[in-house]
Amino acid sequence: MKTPAESLTVMTELVHPNDTNILGNLHGGRLLYWMDICSAIAATKHTHASVVTASVDNVSFQNPIRLSDLVTIHSKVVRTFKTSMEVYIEVFAESMPDLVKIKTHEAFYTFVALDRNRKPKEVEPITAQTESEKILFEGALRRRQLRLILSGRMKVDDATELKALFVKE
Repeated sequence: MKTPAESLTVMTELVHPNDTNILGNLHGGRLLYWMDICSAIAATKHTHASVVTASVDNVSFQNPIRLSDLVTIHSKVVRTFKTSMEVYIEVFAESMPDLVKIKTHEAFYTFVALDRNRKPKEVEPITAQTESEKILFEGALRRRQLRLILSGRMKVDDATELKALFVKE
């Protein structure tokens, strides 16, 4: 079994004028693009296969990123399912020249691994090691069930993990 640390990917970008809006803040779409690249690399490191983005959810915009900030993105696979995996992403901005670093965003991306024929392939299981990885691992099944319900691919009655949060039997 693999661990989340084996897929850890760290990517750094510098915010240039063409990356910003009229307020001097990084365009959200540019950040989502960088996050997709970083998380896809983490998923690829885990699977050693091509991957495709299946969903992007829970993108939390906590603080703006400004022109000339250094943007550091951390991503790692936190749980795997049959052919898919959830990747957790954290984004930090470091202002220049004072080097104050703040967390600006976090998100969960889901990827599907593909075989050579571009068909979904099974993904190796993952074992959470740290306490924070264990929390992310446990929550991943609930997040997956919510995604499946919202996409119409799962009935609410079949979402046992989600139901357990709200219904006492």
